[in-house]
Amino acid sequence: MKRIVIALAACLLALIAMGQERSGYKLETDIPYHQDAGEYAAQRCILDFYYPSDIKGFPTIVWFHGGGLEAGQKEIPEGLKDSGIGIIGVNYRLLPKADVKEIIDDAAAAVAWAFKEVASRGGDPDKIFVAGHSAGGYLIDMIVLDKHWLEAYGIDADRIAGAFPYSAQKMTHYNVRKGMGIGPLQVIADENAPIFHVRKLPMPMLVLSGDRELELYGRYEEQAYFWRMMKLVGNENIFLYEFDGYDHGGMPAPAHSVVKRYVRAISQGKSLPQR
Repeated sequence: MKRIVIALAACLLALIAMGQERSGYKLETDIPYHQDAGEYAAQRCILDFYYPSDIKGFPTIVWFHGGGLEAGQKEIPEGLKDSGIGIIGVNYRLLPKADVKEIIDDAAAAVAWAFKEVASRGGDPDKIFVAGHSAGGYLIDMIVLDKHWLEAYGIDADRIAGAFPYSAQKMTHYNVRKGMGIGPLQVIADENAPIFHVRKLPMPMLVLSGDRELELYGRYEEQAYFWRMMKLVGNENIFLYEFDGYDHGGMPAPAHSVVKRYVRAISQGKSLPQR
């Protein structure tokens, strides 16, 4: 019986391998992206790159995991895979071992790596998108809105083709406030808050939220206010989505389909989807 189980397992692994080969995708893992930033950065600042091996000029989404800036691991979201899009899953340093500025700097370094490296894998550096859930969405907001983070790596943030923050904190992140002895319901919007850096963007942005009754700490209303301020400074291509019936952790599942539609439209120079 043991031999039969082993044989069946071997057949299953072979079939999985054949499926991966047929899919035409390649996965590179644990690529370092942040040089000379210390021992902790050497441990955490790595990324995975999942990309089509038989498509030239493909778009790429740089994806940042959630976890409240205190936890989490790099991931390639299943809902974004196998769509003709490269996906970069990024690890970054975490609180309290790193401070928030070091973590935002990690996000900028990872996006800069994408601009410099995707072409060697067949991707188009003019089709770099950024996305992330919760804390990951907070990080992409910061590097898109506050241009100095990417400028440190010789990259103009305005080159980003589209930004897709999923259920992201728009005020100073609540775990940054926790380190200041402030509770999650006392709001601060200092230089570490995306809303502090509201500006007109050249690229489309999606503000993606779970159900307002199921989200964290009034997160939908926070995002709606951010969306309104962005509209008032002249952003026409910023869209607010609320996914009814989905809580904070569940909202990425329906959001992935929306993001893929926008990536395709932007990459192909087509009209943006109108809801």
